[in-house]
Amino acid sequence: MAIPCTALHFPSSLIKRAAPTFMATRFLATQLDLTVSFLKSPVIRTTTVAAASLKSAAAKATEAMVPPFNVLITGSTKGIGYALAKEFLKAGDKVVICSRSAERVESAVQTLREEFGEQHVWGTKCDVREGQDVKDLVAFAQEKLKYIDIWINNAGSNAYSFEPLAEASDDDLLEVVTTNTLGLMICCREAIKMMLNQLRGGHVFNTDGAGSDGRPTPRFAAYGATKRSVVHLTKSLQAELQMQDVQNVMVHNLSPGMVTTDLLMSGATTKQAKFFINVLAEPAEVVAKFLVPNIRSIPAKGSMKPTYVRFLTGMKAYSQIFSRLAFGARRNRYMLED
Repeated sequence: MAIPCTALHFPSSLIKRAAPTFMATRFLATQLDLTVSFLKSPVIRTTTVAAASLKSAAAKATEAMVPPFNVLITGSTKGIGYALAKEFLKAGDKVVICSRSAERVESAVQTLREEFGEQHVWGTKCDVREGQDVKDLVAFAQEKLKYIDIWINNAGSNAYSFEPLAEASDDDLLEVVTTNTLGLMICCREAIKMMLNQLRGGHVFNTDGAGSDGRPTPRFAAYGATKRSVVHLTKSLQAELQMQDVQNVMVHNLSPGMVTTDLLMSGATTKQAKFFINVLAEPAEVVAKFLVPNIRSIPAKGSMKPTYVRFLTGMKAYSQIFSRLAFGARRNRYMLED
């Protein structure tokens, strides 16, 4: 039997002391009621169902990822991108290459098909700075290969400019930032969206560069800043996938080190630059021959751990610098330093 409130009598002093606690309790109860009502609202129910669906989709049974793999590489008609494409093809994989230049794509595809056959390599024009171009790249890859196991974000630019930031033109800065940062974000977005809809999932590799370790990059400060952001973006995407409990998609970092590409060699105008290029740089073919087996081993082992695949490790760099200083090794290897 409930006791009527009017039947209860408390001393006035007790009521005064209890008043603040009573008001606080009423406030908390009101807030609780509002929270419960909000959580029962259609918006929250819809959001909760959507989140649960995403988690369920991510956690569902996945297809085994076994070689040969389907590979897509941006910025792959020359340099390290092209060398990577060749090594994947040598391993028996199928590859999609792309570039801003339709002519370079056509030439590269023709050359690769002469060596590896028409049913192993395809190419299309794509400007990674344009969202629609990257969406079209995904559609092209799905048309040719149905799915992509390994997506390598290699497209990058320094606008072939080596000068203090104060002297850089607007066009050069826009070229560097939109290609290396905006373009990378767009490619990651589209690659992850595609792979989330693949039962077998997939692996995205973001290529770093000078500045990614936080060290200064004088004469190409903008480039170094964009490459520093690559590492942060990769870590953020890894965290997002973990938060969503995605079990079959992972983003990794790829570090080719110093590669003797046109981009690198065009900046070899100082004695210091020539020294480090001679001591540390390697041809694209040598770097790709090391990187590709290490990249392929990740899906082959079924690993979904974040990985940083490096060609030029700190220990290797210090060893080669010591050999040069102590024994004169690699002196004038690519260019005269004196």
